[in-house]
Amino acid sequence: MSWHIMLEADSYEAARESFEWDVPAGFNAATDLVGKHPDGDRPALLQAFPDGRRETRTFDDLDRRSNAVANALESMGVDYGDRVAVVVPQKPANVLTHLACWKRGAVSLPLSVLFGDDALRYRLQDSGARIAVVDAAQWETIRAVAPDCPALEHVLVVDADPAVDLVGAATVHTFEAAVADRSNEYEPVETDADTPAIIMYTSGSTGDPKGVLHTHDVWVGHCPAFSMYFERDVRGDSIYWTPADWAWIGALGDLVFPAWHYGRPVVGYPMGSFDPETAFEIAAEFDVTDAFIPPTAIRMLMEIDEPSERYDLSLEAICSGGEPLTGEILEWADEALAGTVINELYGQTEANLLVANCRDWFPAKPGSMGKPVPGHDVAVIDPDSGESVEPGEIGEIAVRRGDDPVIFEEYWNAPEKTAAVTLGEWHLTGDLAKRDTEGFLWFVSRDDDLIITSGYRVAPREVEEAILEHAAVEQVGVVGVPDETRGEIIKAVVQLVGGETGSEEVRREIRDLVRERFAEYEYPREIEFVDELPTTTTGKIRRTELA
Repeated sequence: MSWHIMLEADSYEAARESFEWDVPAGFNAATDLVGKHPDGDRPALLQAFPDGRRETRTFDDLDRRSNAVANALESMGVDYGDRVAVVVPQKPANVLTHLACWKRGAVSLPLSVLFGDDALRYRLQDSGARIAVVDAAQWETIRAVAPDCPALEHVLVVDADPAVDLVGAATVHTFEAAVADRSNEYEPVETDADTPAIIMYTSGSTGDPKGVLHTHDVWVGHCPAFSMYFERDVRGDSIYWTPADWAWIGALGDLVFPAWHYGRPVVGYPMGSFDPETAFEIAAEFDVTDAFIPPTAIRMLMEIDEPSERYDLSLEAICSGGEPLTGEILEWADEALAGTVINELYGQTEANLLVANCRDWFPAKPGSMGKPVPGHDVAVIDPDSGESVEPGEIGEIAVRRGDDPVIFEEYWNAPEKTAAVTLGEWHLTGDLAKRDTEGFLWFVSRDDDLIITSGYRVAPREVEEAILEHAAVEQVGVVGVPDETRGEIIKAVVQLVGGETGSEEVRREIRDLVRERFAEYEYPREIEFVDELPTTTTGKIRRTELA
């Protein structure tokens, strides 16, 4: 059995036992997603904009326009393996650039539009990106960081016509002008399933953000879970949407690219901050049947009264991940959304969509993560011995590498970090869990200090470093504390320099420091001033006491 025919399996057990990966030779992600469909005149991207504009792009449109982008990249000297940064919200230029990179044999680099100067600078420097495609809203940020990125040669700005005065060596173009006169014909370079395709950065609890390198077959690796958590409902009338930033694997891998693999349309809308009223309006306008919505956004949707009465919704299934779903969320969907199913999924940037629920195959257990997805050999192991632990015992979630397409190749420029999460044939996720006697997995905790807020993973060390730049701060410890809406919020416990006093002005300055350096979601929503931070005998901050 391959991922193509998993939908026909008559049971979960049959799918698990018979599954095998059979990615064809000469595989290219762009060809698979937009170039292979014989009926290419079908809608692929239903694009909406806040100003009321609406566009429909067919699979053939995306194929041809990404050819033009590939020609533009080639004319700028982009070669096999070169990195191209994409700092664009849910707009056509985002996905066109990814597709063009894969046709050219280049490596795309999705980066969040929420990144501040330091976050963007580090990723551009570490990746050695030669081209950056950025939205006009990120123009000032790219101007600030470009002089520190010697590898950056060209900046293409989407939806703007800035003056060509970028400080540094990079040449500035508008995206539209750079692509306008390029040919819509392009012959993809030779690639295969193992050709590098994309680097996605993820934060760890210590050290700098890590660049996670995936190959061309990574999106194929997402397809079994996609069909599973959407109740095997990849029908001719399915329409997919997510409010998640198209910089994250949770948006691109959990929904956008698997939908295109199956030839189904995706809705794009650059919403910015999540707004539940707008979300329901988009879902109703485009007859969205299936959506990926992070738990924080679901909790915000739950604040809207009688959504089924107010909006003409077609929602049948919602998948969600990043933190465990509560029984309250499942009950709300069943009652307020007229029986819409919500299924949980589990994965990480390094190895996504390993575990999921599918009520068509087995009854959901509220609070559990679900069961391993066919095609992924997932176990709960002792991270020292590599042996599986007994049911009910806590161990680390691990997945066997083998020929599994979703498991990353390596951390970019960091072989020692790759080795640290590799134990023989296993990739170690860093997440602790238990498995029950029926095969369901139950999340326990991270084995590090990572904070998960609104679905984003935040390293405390990054936030602490930013706060320490404030002249009044002597020491700081950052932790996650429970929050009903966001799962966790970031809390900073601050010890000030002698003679300084805590005030609302200092709190504001600290928050602004973090916002400017990193991402909008990384600032501490709660700041507590203390006379002295609790430390160990070796001087390390006791984070458990701070929470």
